Amino acid sequence: MRTARVLAGAVLTIAVAGLPCAPAFAGDFEKLEIEPSAATSGATVTVSTLACGKQGVGTGDASAVGGPSAFQLKPETHKELVIGQFKIPDVAKAGTYGIGVKCKNGKEATGDVVVGTGGSGKPSAAPSMPGKAVSPPKGPVKTGAGGTSEGSGTSEIIAGAAVLATAAVGGTLFLRRRSGGGRA
Repeated sequence: MRTARVLAGAVLTIAVAGLPCAPAFAGDFEKLEIEPSAATSGATVTVSTLACGKQGVGTGDASAVGGPSAFQLKPETHKELVIGQFKIPDVAKAGTYGIGVKCKNGKEATGDVVVGTGGSGKPSAAPSMPGKAVSPPKGPVKTGAGGTSEGSGTSEIIAGAAVLATAAVGGTLFLRRRSGGGRA
């Protein structure tokens, strides 16, 4: 009986402690259409979404690319679609940037814009350096991570296993002595 109460208390404690830490899922965000999806610095980008609903409004955030931290989205001819625009700054570096929109109804939408270099409107595969040919990487990735048992000898592994086994036996004996008080 006592063990059941202890386990129930532990489960409730874990449940209460875990509730404020609920994860945010990617499914919580609607899709943000970005046109053009690949642009160069100085280009004007148009974003649109259905997340804001009929006659909805929203505020966009393009600060990741160095653009405005707030731009407005308003309903257009298609009443459920809200549209807004922002300009990619001339100093924006090539890369992929996340753009977000928060609607007045509480929903959010996200999308990515790819900023490239050059005047073609499309991103380049790699930054160009005059006079140097770009070659693909060769060899394995050097992450610096090795195996966890690297450098551990047999004696360390046996000692660790013995400590774990002793803890398991000790815990079992402790629980049996506490719960077996009335048996013969």
